[in-house]
Amino acid sequence: MPYLFNKYYPLRNLTFCAGEGLLIFSTFSLVQYFLFGDFIYFYSFVTHLGQAALITFAFQLCLYFYDLYDLSYDLTLAETATKMTQAFGLGCILLGLIYYTLPILTTSIRVFWPGYFATCGIVMLWRWAYYSILKKRMFVQNILVLGTGPFASDIAKEIEGTHDSAHKIINFIGDTEVAFNPYNVPVSSKIPQMAEYCHRHDIDQIILALDDRRKKTPTKELLVCKLKGISVKQGIDFYETITGKFPVERVDPSGIFFSDGFTQDRWITVFKRVLDISLAILGLIISLPITLLSSIIIKFESPGPVFYLQERVGIRGMTFKVIKFRSMREDAEKDGAVWAMENDTRVTRFGGFIRKVRIDELPQLFNVLKGEMSFVGPRPERPVFVDDLTEKIPYYAIRHNIKPGITGWAQVCYPYGASVEDALRKLEYDLYYMKNISIFMDLMIIFQTIKTVLFKKSGR
Repeated sequence: MPYLFNKYYPLRNLTFCAGEGLLIFSTFSLVQYFLFGDFIYFYSFVTHLGQAALITFAFQLCLYFYDLYDLSYDLTLAETATKMTQAFGLGCILLGLIYYTLPILTTSIRVFWPGYFATCGIVMLWRWAYYSILKKRMFVQNILVLGTGPFASDIAKEIEGTHDSAHKIINFIGDTEVAFNPYNVPVSSKIPQMAEYCHRHDIDQIILALDDRRKKTPTKELLVCKLKGISVKQGIDFYETITGKFPVERVDPSGIFFSDGFTQDRWITVFKRVLDISLAILGLIISLPITLLSSIIIKFESPGPVFYLQERVGIRGMTFKVIKFRSMREDAEKDGAVWAMENDTRVTRFGGFIRKVRIDELPQLFNVLKGEMSFVGPRPERPVFVDDLTEKIPYYAIRHNIKPGITGWAQVCYPYGASVEDALRKLEYDLYYMKNISIFMDLMIIFQTIKTVLFKKSGR
């Protein structure tokens, strides 16, 4: 099974992405072959392959940026065609910039446009076929869930509530009905001869999702299933691998200090610091024109300083002053600290804009250079909120064992939130990041952040 950072990525979905790339590459290669003929094509064989590979990379990158590889929600073919046209249009602009910079990589118009239209048709057929596979729930893993309580229902939501789920629940075992059961999966109080039942129904995995651990677990039956090649997994581990979240409310302390992860070795610390300094310097240089223009507009729009210094909690619980562009009126917190909110009347007109496009976060690059923050990590919170959240949310203080970040796993996976419930959900992602921290994960989060800023604009 393909895992990346302890998260399960279905082989079916990876095959779909790789197959689409192969189709784009093959389409342009065949167009080149038919238009140029044998002699010219094979005479510049390496060049032609490089041109096709570049087009494939550009188009698939733009398909990713337009969320066309996020198949967790159902898209009609019309919606797919619209978004695909936008993605390929962006791909053409990107290729134009590359061709202008490196003319040697240019694909002739004679080849490009026939290949473009052929690719549009073939990719649409490919996606129609794959959407049919998803609707028929083909190539999935059948699972048996031991439990019918809230945790079993949470697992069912992640499996049955996702359009491209690679799992299918065949049966629940428990004494009550399951709160989330949209496909009316059978519920059995017990299953005699469980191994035979699993073999008869092609069960691949058995998931233990009992809320009350004092209830008797069918140990002998599970052992027989295990010895017959059927995977038996703890519900917490299974939930974590399919969601990319650490189930805070379901785990006890032993689930943390006996688990692999939650450690950051010396090399990761060194590499993260080098990456932080490099990206911060690069970011400050690139954003200098934006910084100067924003400073002027903020100064002229409303009275008050350009920058806003706010106390936040950092590594090991130490406080520091986070630097941001001021996006609110100067007297915004005269009545004390409050959670951010939708359509906040304290936000200035330009402040609302820079929040949407995340420009207000740019000065935090200075916090990164000073070593108070990292580029990737849990978002730092205000002390008044930290005290409250530490009392209400289990393990909340753990997030202060690493440097806070400008962006993070929670920021790219969870919509902006400002409540205790949102803090709990974001903590699940933060702890998952801390458990699986690596340089490669940091790079993936940074790349995803760029996509979020450019296309979703979900700041508040």
